[in-house]
Formats: sequence, C-alpha cells, structure tokens
Amino acid sequence: MSLTALRSNVLAGLTSSFALVPECIAFALVAQVNPLMGLYGAFIICTLTALFGGRPAMISGAAGSMAVVIVALVVQHGVEYLLATVVLGGVIMVLFGLLRLGKLVRMVPHPVMLGFVNGLAIIIAMAQLDHFKLPDGHWLSGQPLAVMLGLVALTMAVVYVLPRFTKALPGALVAIVGVSLVVALTGLPTRTLADMATIAGGLPTFHWPSVPLNLATLKIIAPYATLMAMVGLLETLLTFNLTDELTETRGQPNRECVALGAANVVSGLFGGMGGCAMIGQTVINLSSGGRGRLSGVVSGIMILLFILFLSPWIERIPLAALAGVMFVVAQQTFAWGSLRVLGKVPLNDAVVVVAVTVITVLTDLATAVLCGILIAALAFAWQHSRDMRSEADDSVPGRKVYTPHGTLFFASTTHFQALFDPQHDPDSVVVDCRYLHVVDHSAVAALEGLAARYEKFGKGFVLTHLSPRCERLLTRAGLAAKIGVN
Repeated sequence: MSLTALRSNVLAGLTSSFALVPECIAFALVAQVNPLMGLYGAFIICTLTALFGGRPAMISGAAGSMAVVIVALVVQHGVEYLLATVVLGGVIMVLFGLLRLGKLVRMVPHPVMLGFVNGLAIIIAMAQLDHFKLPDGHWLSGQPLAVMLGLVALTMAVVYVLPRFTKALPGALVAIVGVSLVVALTGLPTRTLADMATIAGGLPTFHWPSVPLNLATLKIIAPYATLMAMVGLLETLLTFNLTDELTETRGQPNRECVALGAANVVSGLFGGMGGCAMIGQTVINLSSGGRGRLSGVVSGIMILLFILFLSPWIERIPLAALAGVMFVVAQQTFAWGSLRVLGKVPLNDAVVVVAVTVITVLTDLATAVLCGILIAALAFAWQHSRDMRSEADDSVPGRKVYTPHGTLFFASTTHFQALFDPQHDPDSVVVDCRYLHVVDHSAVAALEGLAARYEKFGKGFVLTHLSPRCERLLTRAGLAAKIGVN
C-alpha cells in the first residue's frame, strides 16, 4: 500500500469512527441497554469484519435495524438473554455463509435496491432530528435552536466546500474537528456527545451469558436470533452490493456472512450488542477515501481508544457537528437519479421503488425488501404469463402441429390451455416444445390436463422437441410414460 493510500485509509477510518459513536449509543438506548454495549459491539464487529470479511472498506457496527428487533426481549427477559441471542444469531449468520447462501442477494431486483437506499437515507436524516430535542423530549427553541442550526449549517458547508480546494483531508473529519474547536474556543452553549451518555469504560471482558442451557431458553431466544440474523444479513448484503457499485470492485458475500456471524458471536461473548453493515458510516468511509481493510480496522480500534483513553475529548464533540455530517451522508446516500427515472421505467418498477422506500421508513428494512421482492416477482410472473403464444400448422390432413412460445409455469397455465381446441382439432395433435420452457409442477399438471382433454375425445397427443431439462422434469413426474414424448 502506498503512503497516500495508507494516509487516506487511516483518515477515513478515523472519520467514520466519529460517526459510529453517536449512532451506536443511540441504538443501545433504543434497545434499552448500557451504551457501552453498543460501543463494545461496534469495536468488535467493525474490527473483525474489516480484518476477515469479504468486502474491504465496508463499515459494520451495532445497527439500529437489529436494535429494534430485540427491544421486547430485553424488556421481558433482560440483558443476559440478549447476549445469548447475539451469540445464536451469529451462529446462524455463519451457517448462512458456509452454505453459500450469500449469492441469494442477486435475487434482489435493482428497484428494490433503490428503494432500500432511499429509505435508509430518509431514516438517517430523520434520526438526526432527535439531536434537536431536549432530554425531556421537547424541541429546542430560541437561541439554543439558532446555535444548533448554525453549527449544523457550518458543518455541512465545510463538508461540501472543502473538497473543492483540497482532498488531502476528508471534509467530514475537518468539519467535526473544526466545529468542535469553534465551540470550545467561543464557549457556545450547545449540546455535546456527553449529553447522550458517557463513553468512558474499560476493556471488554469475556462473559458467558448467564442463562439456563436448556430447551426453554432456546425457545425464548431462537425467534429473536433468527430475525436478528436475517435482518443483519439482509442489510449487510444490500450494503455490500452498494459498496461494490461505488468502488467498482467485487467482494465475496459468503465470506462476509461468515465473518459477520463470527464477529457477532465474539461480541455476544464479550458483552456487546449484535450488529451488521451500516450504510451511513460506509458512505462516510468511502467518500473520505477508505478503500482497504485498514480503514475499517482503524475505525474499530478508534472506538476502543475512545472508550479507554479519549472519552473526555470525544464527549466534547457537538452533536450539531455529527448531525451535520450525517445530513450530508443522507443526501449523498439518497439515489436522486431514481426520481428522474420514475416516469421512464415500467410502472411496476416505479411502484417497487416507492413502496420499498415508504415501507422502510414506516416499518423495517426486512419487511420492506421482502415486500419489494414480492411485488417485483408478481409483476414478473404476470408479464411472462401474458407472453404465452402459439403457432398452429394444420396443412397435413388429420394432423395439427402446435408450436407454443413462452414459459409454462403457474401463472401462464390458463392462457396456455386456452391456445388448444381438443373438441375441434383433428385426430392427431403434436405439440412442438422447442420454444416452450416447462418450469414447475403447475406446468406439468397443465400438460397432463391437456393430454387428458384430448384423450377424452379419443385423439392422439404427442410432445416433441422437449429440451433435456424439460424431459427430465416430465419423466420425474411420471408424465412422460402417460403421454407420447418424442
């Protein structure tokens, strides 16, 4: 690694670490656990995934999507059950990667990716609004609000303007340090990181979760662990895809799943929260010049240094500076191009983009992505079902040859059968299947039903030019022996 790349990765990791701290604290508070659990989780997960994961430059930590999942568990059963859940969730992630299921992310359509990115951008921006509230929940007003808005605007201005003059230092890092110095030197009254929580602590220590090792415990934690693992894997793999696009490189999704799962296991055994890839911090890292594993390692190690030695300084960082940086991240994350193409793409794709965005904001990422995939799949099935057509040749007396074109599956079977006329067709019917793709059991049943209709009228029915795959499918279903296959 060149000296320039080394410097860029170190500075990028430092910048993303500043952005990790308030997010992890906030997510820990959402989960109703000690903020240090969020920071320990961030340190462990960020460092291990950076070292051993399949996607350099991606930043992972204690994520809000996973924090929301386990709130009920913490309230009902306590922190020890949470730690056990994190360990079990990590094991599930490891198995997911070992079974090489990471490639399933390829099944996520591009409109769903756009909706995912836009939804998370909105969530990132909305999360910063909490910094404009007092501890009692009331909104800032008067001078405190004016100071907050001014510092946020100053931070955003530095992030946007500085790169036009120099790219030697990340704009976000300069903005955070600069605004912190302005507040310290002028004594401006504004909320700082210390107003959220204290981050001073010691090294994380090994702690086996104090829960009974029996079936009753498994019944309690298994549903939460499964949901946590699925949400974490989903957000990680989607962020993985985004990082591939931004860096124009290809990572190893299965390796990332294994590393993320192992990191969660270690986090749970050392008193940390569960976590996954964090799109906001990843965007900060990438925009600050982070491209290698070193940036993620630096980010994770800095979190530990903040806890052990630097908390008096870190707690002085104004929340306005961190909020300003995250507002910029939200703006850069949002796929603005998707708004311009909404009227140009097929209606079903536009619906998917909007639906996933809205559902992500109103519910959670997993629900939104699953709904988006379902909508896209149904639209795809409907479109392909309408593409079924057939040519007919009855030039030979007493014989008629059908040549259907299309994919025969559950959604197209009705249209397929409507192409034939068993009652009025001649005594011999041949179906030339060279352009027909038979893909599921509904297709097999449709062919069997069609053959039965011709048999009812005492007419011959033969399938020809089946592809080897289609012929194997019919043979396995026992249909090849019932009807003629040439």
